[in-house]
Amino acid sequence: MTNPPAGNVEDIEIQLLLEALFLRYHYDFRHYARTSIRRRLRQARDQLGFPNFSAMQEEVLHDEDMLSRLLDYLTVQVSEMFRDPSYFLALREKVVPHLRTYPSLKIWIAGCSHGEEVHSFAILLHEEGLLDRTIIYASDINPAALEIARSGIYPLDRIATFSRNHQLAGGKSSLADYYTTAYDRAVFDKKLRAKVVFSDHSLVTDEVFTECQLVSCRNVMIYFDRPLQDRAVGLFRDSLTRRGFLGLGSKETLRFSEHADSFTDFVREEKIYQRTDA
Repeated sequence: MTNPPAGNVEDIEIQLLLEALFLRYHYDFRHYARTSIRRRLRQARDQLGFPNFSAMQEEVLHDEDMLSRLLDYLTVQVSEMFRDPSYFLALREKVVPHLRTYPSLKIWIAGCSHGEEVHSFAILLHEEGLLDRTIIYASDINPAALEIARSGIYPLDRIATFSRNHQLAGGKSSLADYYTTAYDRAVFDKKLRAKVVFSDHSLVTDEVFTECQLVSCRNVMIYFDRPLQDRAVGLFRDSLTRRGFLGLGSKETLRFSEHADSFTDFVREEKIYQRTDA
């Protein structure tokens, strides 16, 4: 009898590293899309100076500081204010009229990264007169990213893009009304975050924690495998009130989800869905 072919060493090392992260720190990346997670881990290995993933696993198991550095590679932190302005314009024109009918609002921004989308929602809601009666729950699995989101401080060279997006999203004022500048940084008004609750929450391992009228989770599920995508959509469904709204990223869809029957298209081209009454 011949032995079966040996597995790819790199794939074995990656699987062991992901298991170690889960067992040691309860961060579960085991069901992220393998092509994406391999690419990010290779980048971390090379830039952090490890010869292989086994050496990285040894270090991260015994050094929590290395964990925080690795999380910056494993969690995608690329965003901008009013990213995809047509999405925010659709929210303003199509969804906000429905939100006005509620005496109070809860909105969940899942995978909030450095807080660009959080501030976008806060500004939009302020301009529409809804911020004072809204609580925004902003969640992410990366503690360092949450700290940046809480600070509301961004490099000044990003503001031109933010401002352009804001106007394309139907902005009713100048973005400059919401920040001050100092030392090549833009500091956004803390009043925008007064109704924001920042939370460490994992779509992989955690459960529903509140009931919302709107959930926005954009460009997060593209990094999940199909079972994990279904889990996340199930959390969103269970979080939403009857006729509540779900917004996804431009490359994401509910078409193949086991929970698709729980939603109807609301603004199809912007991937905004509404939970059915059923």
